[in-house]
Amino acid sequence: MNSHPPQHRPGVFGRPVLTVAIVLAVLAAVGVGSVAFAKRDTSSSSSAAWSDPADPAAPAPTSPSSSAPAREESGVSTVTLSATGDIMMSNAPGRMPPADGEGFFDSVKKALASDLVMGNLEQPLTGDTGTSKCGAAATNCFAFRSPPSYAQHLKDGGFDLVNTANNHSKDFGPQGARNTREVLDETGIKATGNTDEITVAEVKGIKVAVVGFSSYAGANSLIDLDQARSVVEKAKEEADLVVVQVHMGAEGSDEQHVKPGTETFFGENRGDPMKFSRAVIDAGADLVVGHGPHVLRGMEFYKGKLIAYSLGNFAGGGRTLSRTGVLKYGGVLHVTLGRDGSYVGGKLLSTYMNSNGLPTRDESNEQGRKLVAQLSKADFPDTGPSFGADGSIKQ
Repeated sequence: MNSHPPQHRPGVFGRPVLTVAIVLAVLAAVGVGSVAFAKRDTSSSSSAAWSDPADPAAPAPTSPSSSAPAREESGVSTVTLSATGDIMMSNAPGRMPPADGEGFFDSVKKALASDLVMGNLEQPLTGDTGTSKCGAAATNCFAFRSPPSYAQHLKDGGFDLVNTANNHSKDFGPQGARNTREVLDETGIKATGNTDEITVAEVKGIKVAVVGFSSYAGANSLIDLDQARSVVEKAKEEADLVVVQVHMGAEGSDEQHVKPGTETFFGENRGDPMKFSRAVIDAGADLVVGHGPHVLRGMEFYKGKLIAYSLGNFAGGGRTLSRTGVLKYGGVLHVTLGRDGSYVGGKLLSTYMNSNGLPTRDESNEQGRKLVAQLSKADFPDTGPSFGADGSIKQ
């Protein structure tokens, strides 16, 4: 468990009421009335610094005369988060990207830039541990890895945090998973996804808790909704905002649509995406970012919170992921949230995987956004967002 205990921000209170009384007396003695004090009070970025609301003898704070000071005094501010779908950078040792991955994310680096950049890292960063999940007799089994040095490619691309709750994080066993966490930590990239793990990043003074879910052992459970609610509720106690990263749903080019009910793939229970997403929002999540089907899916708003059911394939370096048809498309989701969890705005920037599987910005066609708009309208006619020509996402 790698959860973070609540951290209490230093208060702005504690100025003795006696001190305030003395200041008032001095001001009155020189002919400066309480109006002058009130002006200073409302022009401050936090009028509460002049009185302690816990003290019944303290004077009530003066109401601000404009909306801008009100936002400052209430501590309301915003943070913009960006997120991607599935990331595989290579399949070492034989299937590697050009130049050993140098400049891997250059085409999309500008599109990724935000206050907190997140992605779903769907492979370990490790040498060969001698343990692969695919035995000699295994069928329909794929094990991927990239060298530990590829963590730097993520860093160079701007990633701050990755999700490891997925079906490939343990492709090279527990040691491969541990190696991944170690090199991410050394590179300065946070990770989330282990059972009961709550990863907190403080951005612009706002604490953002990110929790990863999947249907696999060792991760927060997509299937056990009681466990899911519990970890989200705990995350809400530790941070201002809670973002859920979830690897859910069946895979393939024919799995673009979101439907009520449990989805399966090769006999595996891949969860009920709609039921899960709404359950974690009920428990306190402010944003749900989905991935796993390897295709883009629609989006919807539930109780004012955005659910992106799948952001598709983002990167398949070394040609690890299929680049045919709808499988080649992905996107970078940007969401701006208020400190109180309110949805302020968002946008979707389209991407595709080029012939080498590298993520590439699709500025000319924006095909990914068009797909998501169509799917959202089809699957969520009443709750789906509207998309602007600039990629904006509106309730």
